[in-house]
Amino acid sequence: MKKINILGISGSLRSDSTNAIILRAIESLLPENVTFQIFNGLDEMPHFSPGLEEPDAVMKFKRALQLADAVIISTPEYAFGVPGTLKNALDWTVATGEFNEKPVAAISASPLNTGGDKALASLLLTLTALGTVRNENSYLSIPNVKSKIVEGKIADQNTIELLKIQVANLLSLIYIRS
Repeated sequence: MKKINILGISGSLRSDSTNAIILRAIESLLPENVTFQIFNGLDEMPHFSPGLEEPDAVMKFKRALQLADAVIISTPEYAFGVPGTLKNALDWTVATGEFNEKPVAAISASPLNTGGDKALASLLLTLTALGTVRNENSYLSIPNVKSKIVEGKIADQNTIELLKIQVANLLSLIYIRS
């Protein structure tokens, strides 16, 4: 089987955030031929400005994207949108195309009934602008996420099944492109 590299990106900077927990759950659902890395360092990137030379933190992010066959982004919703650090990181890639033609899964999670739907909508717009490869199964909103986590792990079987669908869909997008 082909070796596949998937990059996980959490929109939250906390290592114990619900989004980090979601990404670790996804990692446990991946087949053996898939390596998974969660990117750390969104908070190290300076504010995006088209005239700035790319600092090391930005080059690290872009290199991780270049090495990935696909990306999974899990984000909270802040003020009806994605967190500024996540949007900033994505903005650094607009002109250089690291996301162009890359399969991506987008997940939002919220303690509210809405599941972070506005953040997800905002993220999907940005991913469209970046030229990512997605389909109607490439996104998931997880409402009431705190009630689905016990001792730092997703305990809700329905949520696990929905994450399995995300994984299967993302892998199918990778294989179609191979």
